[in-house]
Amino acid sequence: MNLRIETPALLFSATSLILLAYTNRFLTIAQIVRGLKKNYEDNQTKSILLEIKNLNLRLSLIRYMQLFGVLSLFLSVFTMLVIYLNISYLAIYIFGLSLLSLLISLGISFWEISISVNALRVHLKDLIEETNKK
Repeated sequence: MNLRIETPALLFSATSLILLAYTNRFLTIAQIVRGLKKNYEDNQTKSILLEIKNLNLRLSLIRYMQLFGVLSLFLSVFTMLVIYLNISYLAIYIFGLSLLSLLISLGISFWEISISVNALRVHLKDLIEETNKK
C-alpha cells in the first residue's frame, strides 16, 4: 500500500474542528460547575452535589477526548514527516495509530454526550411530572 502525503493532511481540518468543539464543551461545563459550586455554597442540597459529580466526570472525559484528538493530529503530522523521509511502511502504521486515536476520541465523545443526555432527561422528567400534576 502506498500512502501519499495528502492522506494524513485530510485529518487536519476535521481534527481541528473536533478539538474546537471539545474546547467549547469544556468551557461551557466549567462555567456551569462554577455556578453550581456557588449555588451549593448557598444551598447545600444533595442534587446539586450529584450534578457537580456528574459534571466532574464529563470534564474528565472531555480531557481524554482532547488528549486522543491531539494525539491523532500529532500522529498525522508525524506520518507526513515519515512519508517525507520516504519510510512508507512505517508511515502506514503511524497513520493507522492516528486513525485509532481519532476513533477513541470520538468514542469517548459519544460516551460524554450520553451522560449529558441522561442528565437532561432527569431534569425534564421532574418538569414533566410537575406539569402532569397540574
